[in-house]
Amino acid sequence: MLTFCPYCANMLIVTRSETTGANAFSCPTCSYEFPIVGLQMFERKELPRKAVDDVLGGEGAWDNVDQTAAQCPVETCGSNRAYYFQIQIRSADEPMTTFYKCCKCGHRWREN
Repeated sequence: MLTFCPYCANMLIVTRSETTGANAFSCPTCSYEFPIVGLQMFERKELPRKAVDDVLGGEGAWDNVDQTAAQCPVETCGSNRAYYFQIQIRSADEPMTTFYKCCKCGHRWREN
């Protein structure tokens, strides 16, 4: 909350009043003081949350992707085929990140 001096139009600052000892808005250039008594000093405002976009493609990320020979890291699966796609998630001088999804059990992992 910004409050301005009615006499010299400077911004008021919160200080302790010399006369009453309570907090007050006071002008740094003139002697104006506005005591803070019974004023609500805050306002709570609920902001709406934005919808988060799925960076990796959402529900359709694994539609129409290629397969490759990659061993599933789940020991009980034993599959040697996986779906994959590559995206650039780091700076341009770094290699692309490859995301895998096992064809058999659906386990997902990535390789940098």
